[in-house]
Amino acid sequence: MGTAQLKVKLLAMTPDPDKLTALAARMCYSGMDTEALQSRVENEDQGAFLEGVMGRGHLSVAEHASFSFLIEGVSRALLAQLTRHRIASFSVQSQRYVSMEKTFDYVVPPSIAALGEDARRRYEEQMETMHTWYCEWQAALGGQGQSSNEDARFVLPNAAATRLVVTMNARELSHFFALRCCGRAQWEIREMAWQMLECCRRAAPVLFAKAGPACLNGPCPEGKNSCGQADKMRARAAAIDGKKE
Repeated sequence: MGTAQLKVKLLAMTPDPDKLTALAARMCYSGMDTEALQSRVENEDQGAFLEGVMGRGHLSVAEHASFSFLIEGVSRALLAQLTRHRIASFSVQSQRYVSMEKTFDYVVPPSIAALGEDARRRYEEQMETMHTWYCEWQAALGGQGQSSNEDARFVLPNAAATRLVVTMNARELSHFFALRCCGRAQWEIREMAWQMLECCRRAAPVLFAKAGPACLNGPCPEGKNSCGQADKMRARAAAIDGKKE
């Protein structure tokens, strides 16, 4: 057993997502034939045009670009939050088919780690105890196999780590970033969202130029419930872009 480490990797994406989105948007407004339109998009900088399109709220064109991520070292607690984002596709490591008899990794909340070594050791011992329960139930239900795994897993904690592939289109990703990069989001999914945002800003800098928590582009929509960390959020976004505040 061991502590899981959050890792995000951009596995695949639509080729040239900025240009594809610009082409889709220009198609809506132009009477040019398609070959000429494609040539224009390929040979001219589409940055200002795409920024204008996105700024006017013409967001449906961003749905043509999709991004797939490999995510490792996240908890089942995070998974429950992530799958609330319905316009996405998920492939998750199964606890029915993958036995946890030998071990399972788990996530340690920073708040528990901050309490010191004694608290962390107690937490780790609790994870060991739950693993023992799992193995006991697995043996009682007939040993390894789908039928025993699927019921033995009921004693595994939300802290149990998992891995998955998730795919979203650019419009849904922007919505996801607005909610989950926010300082009020739960700490684990917030960190994952920021890592995903960094991947997207590098891959499609125009398309995701303003993506992130709402406070990057204006006042916090949470009002009196604001986290009060807008400056911190802006500094992190600037760091991704290689800028200085």
